[in-house]
Amino acid sequence: MIEAVVLLALAAAGLAATERLRLPSVVGFLVVGALAGPEALGLVSDPDAVRELAELGVVFLLFEIGLELPLERVRTLWRPALVGGGFQVAVTLAVVAAGAAAAGLSWPAAFVVGAGVSMSSTAIVLRLLTDEGQIDAPSGQISVAVLLMQDLAIVPFLLIVPLLAGDVSGTSALVLAIAKMILALAFVGFSVWFLVPRLLDRVAQNRGGELFSLFALLIVLGSALTAEALGLTLAVGAFLAGVAASGSPYAHQLFSEVVPLRGVLLGIFFTAVGMFFSPAQVAEAPGTLVLDVLAIVVGKALIVLFAGTVLLRRSLRVSLEAGLSLAQMGEFAFVLLGVAGAAGVIAPVLQARVVAASIVSLVLSPFLIGSAPAIASALSERLGHPGQQFAEEAPLPDARSGERVVVIGYGPAGQTLIRLLRSLDVPFIAVDTNPSGALEARETGEPVIYGDATRPQVLRHLAVWDARLVAVAISDPLATRRIVSRIRAMAPQTPILARTRYVREVDRLSMAGADVVVAEEFEGSIELVARALENFEVPTGAIARFTEALREEGYGAIRAPAALPIDPWLMELLNHTDTEWVEVPRGVTSRPSLGSLDLRARTGGNVLVVERGDDSFPNPSPDFALEAGDRLLVLGEAEELLRVRALLSAVGN
Repeated sequence: MIEAVVLLALAAAGLAATERLRLPSVVGFLVVGALAGPEALGLVSDPDAVRELAELGVVFLLFEIGLELPLERVRTLWRPALVGGGFQVAVTLAVVAAGAAAAGLSWPAAFVVGAGVSMSSTAIVLRLLTDEGQIDAPSGQISVAVLLMQDLAIVPFLLIVPLLAGDVSGTSALVLAIAKMILALAFVGFSVWFLVPRLLDRVAQNRGGELFSLFALLIVLGSALTAEALGLTLAVGAFLAGVAASGSPYAHQLFSEVVPLRGVLLGIFFTAVGMFFSPAQVAEAPGTLVLDVLAIVVGKALIVLFAGTVLLRRSLRVSLEAGLSLAQMGEFAFVLLGVAGAAGVIAPVLQARVVAASIVSLVLSPFLIGSAPAIASALSERLGHPGQQFAEEAPLPDARSGERVVVIGYGPAGQTLIRLLRSLDVPFIAVDTNPSGALEARETGEPVIYGDATRPQVLRHLAVWDARLVAVAISDPLATRRIVSRIRAMAPQTPILARTRYVREVDRLSMAGADVVVAEEFEGSIELVARALENFEVPTGAIARFTEALREEGYGAIRAPAALPIDPWLMELLNHTDTEWVEVPRGVTSRPSLGSLDLRARTGGNVLVVERGDDSFPNPSPDFALEAGDRLLVLGEAEELLRVRALLSAVGN
């Protein structure tokens, strides 16, 4: 209990420090654990005493990954995950294992080290990419795809460790060991898939919140212990249980029950891992640590760079950004090393050396990911872009000077704009960094070229200074800013329309030179406001004026703090005199006249036109009889139009 309390205190201190410094929490846990370990301050003298408690965090993490296994994302990213991610894992494993074996390690130990180095940190990379707004950028998509493959690869890696530790001799013994493992895996998988969804359904129907919480813990720990009893690992059992539960309609509730415990236990786990950092060992051979970290960071970045440019055919800049984002060892490396160390596959000294290098690589990750766009841009400028020649050789569409529209980005937003331009018979040309999409479009006759629009050579080939409009419709905020800035420098008079997903990019893009910035977050907020006003039966004309004023104000009313009210002049727009079409309810059967309703005196609204079918009756007289389904064009303020609707509804009832 004392060790657990100390670990909780240390984890809380690490989390507080990283929140203050705006770094990922994992970095704080590792650093605080290293400082409090037996070879530093000695606040915890025996890290092995809390290893079992700390490993529960990994069990919950694997369960969460299985529970959140995004089948839709797998379908979307299966090719980059299989090709790029599979290549990265396989090549990293092979290169590191061969190098370790050449250095004198046994092949089982070399395999474990290679598998550990092949893993990157899902927790850190996804958090930092989200904070930087890069998660939906092309480089972010490559990173997510590779991380998805790495998360899936940890399961077979954990299954192989017992085989490596079993000292299996002979082919028949090896086959027997593999068969036992497959049978155990099949038994656990069948039990979990058969039992978990049905039990979840029974427990949820009981409508007991405490029972569901207890059952969530039972699923995680019970599946893990069952797998371990059959010769597998705790993490594998929890992963299978998560995958089985992911198809249940109660998966979201199960996730909400598990995540708080997972966060606490993972904090304890990373703090305990940091305690295995040996300052004395580093002090004896600091050069070794530096070389290990350089080999990990540079090697992994180059492997991802090769996979991105050659296999996935992405641009040099995009691939290099993804490589720098994944150039660290991850949390699953600690899991794998811990399992291998407990099984006797690797020596404690080697484990401490790899753990030290992985901790340093994790601490460097925020700085690498933050500077990745600048580094990738500088290197791609110096080394050249593989799509530049293709872009420069592609002919521009025939158009009079100043009539062509340049569309940067051939994603969903760019394609929608292109369909509009084609319908308006406006000449255009588009550019995209995805070579397969560009080539497919070219084969169908679309003027789409492959190139990186952040490069001045590509922009010059597009003759942006001679365009009627340049629309930047890509999902990478940093690249969008750079493209807008370079276009403005080349073409001071060309209108630039930029699209972004994030609020914080509006001012940045405006300062970079964009004439109009369309922010998806703002447009979503405006649409939400408009739908809410419709629910209160505010006239559509007033809503249109109000939303247009919000846009003209640069979304200032939406960006203001929630505690501040909207400017009164904006609210007055909702009450200005307006015209609105009002339909006579179907329940009106008495054919009342406008005079008998005394509509103008009772509501304040003035009927300008009555529309019945294909006929229109302007300025109807007081004796004009209304029929069900008639549409009245009414002039009045918002409240007066509401009273007209209410009066007609009362007549219909």
